[in-house]
Parts: sequence; structure tokens; C-alpha cells
Amino acid sequence: MTGLNVPTITLNDGHGIPQLGLGTYKVAPEDAARVVREGAGLGYRHFDTAQMYHNEKEVGEGLKTAGLERSEFFLTTKLNNNNHEPDDARRSFDQSLKDLGVDYVDLFLIHWPLPTLYGGDFVSTWKVLEEFHADGRAKSIGVSNFQVDHLQKVLDEGSVKPAINQIEVHPFLPNNEVREFCQSHDIAIEAWSPLARGKVIDDPVLTEVGKAHGKTAGQVALRWAIERGDIVFPKSLRKERMAENADIFDFKLTDKDKHIIEGLDLGEEGRTGSHPDTMDRM
Repeated sequence: MTGLNVPTITLNDGHGIPQLGLGTYKVAPEDAARVVREGAGLGYRHFDTAQMYHNEKEVGEGLKTAGLERSEFFLTTKLNNNNHEPDDARRSFDQSLKDLGVDYVDLFLIHWPLPTLYGGDFVSTWKVLEEFHADGRAKSIGVSNFQVDHLQKVLDEGSVKPAINQIEVHPFLPNNEVREFCQSHDIAIEAWSPLARGKVIDDPVLTEVGKAHGKTAGQVALRWAIERGDIVFPKSLRKERMAENADIFDFKLTDKDKHIIEGLDLGEEGRTGSHPDTMDRM
């Protein structure tokens, strides 16, 4: 893949993923094709969408009009919460490929474990993803928002180890327990909401750290995640902000910087999204 000079993380299945990508959460369908096309023009080669975002078709249009060959970009989508039954998962995955205009995705994830729904049976859903992996239509498979007990169940009862767990991670919620479990089982971490839904932008501590490097608070937060080994995919509707988010590979945080950032950890109070144990929105 060509584009920005972004490090590549090698997953446990041998496939590589660019460590920086472009997210499309809450990017409206009328904006999605433009955002993806502009991101591709800036050099982004990793794009993240989901059935839940209702913009897969437009993301696909953006990639097509950007003129990229299929081998030039990494594409992720995720299973919606109302598609966990095996036949629904198969049908919706077929539709995702059709809407995206591709023969395969690089990564397909179960979006939420939904332990209070479907009899708590996300393993049956996982086994359907194993089918997509086996037939090559999903080069890598993984999960999103899975806690340690959810992951352990998949490891115990599944046949394929998740390549990735996509979880909320930012300086206010480092999510270290889940992250450390994943590290011990060679499961890569993708940090969704790495900017804490914009809350890092005006944080005085991150702003002060950034001054020494000529960077913004947002760039500091993204660099912090990159240096931890996490994969990040910030979202923006503005081309100039997309460029800013990508400008994080020409500086390094000091040990003092990292210690200061560690002090921002608010634990569960720092969570901006739903808790995986109780999320049940369909």
C-alpha cells in the first residue's frame, strides 16, 4: 500500500494493517463519499465503516471515485447488532460487500458483544465470521467492544483467534485491563474515539504537552496511542483536520510527557460511549 508514511501493524494472522486510518462514524451518507475521497487524496489507505453507520455504499463510492486499486487500501466494516443470528450475519455480510463494491473486506468485526441479548451467545456469531475468514471474503476477523470475559469465551469456544479488538481508548480511558489481556493473547488493539469525541482538543494538559513539540492536543493524544502500539482511525468532515490528524509521525513523546498523560486516566468516568456489559441497543 502507498500513501502516508504510516507504520504497519502485523496481525496474528499475518496480515498487515496501517496503524493510522480514517473513521466514518457519524459521517452522514451525503458526506461519506467526499470524506473518503479527500482522505484518500491526502494519503489515507485505511478506512473504517460499519453496517450501523448506514454509509457503506457511500464509503464504497468514495473509494471507487478516489481511483484506488483494491490492493491499495485496507477496509473494515462491522456486523450490526440486529444481525447476530447466523443467517442474518451471512445475509448482511453479503449486502455489505455489495454496498461497498468489493469482493472482500480486510477486516470484519462483531460490533458489540450484546451479552444481555441472543441468550448471550456471541460465539455462534463468531463462528459465522470464521466462515467468512475461511472463504477469503474477510481477510481478517475480529471483535469490537469485547471485555476480558467476552474475549475468553471466544478464545475457549472458537476456532480462530480474533485478530483485533476495537475498543474505546483515549487518555481519559486507557482501558488497560482489556488492552493488557489482548496483548497477552496477541490480539491487536484498535482505539475508537481516540480523541474522546473531541474532548481532548481543548484539554489544558494535552495542550501544554503539545506546545513543546509544536503540536495540538489532538495530535498529542493520537501520538500517545500510536506509541502504545494501538491502531487509530480518527474521524473528521474537514480536509484540513484530516491532514492534521495524519501529521503525527515527526515527533516523539518523552517519558515525562507519557507520565503526565497517564495522570489523565479517569477510569470508568472517562468513558464516552456505552459500556459493553450493558449495551443492548438494536
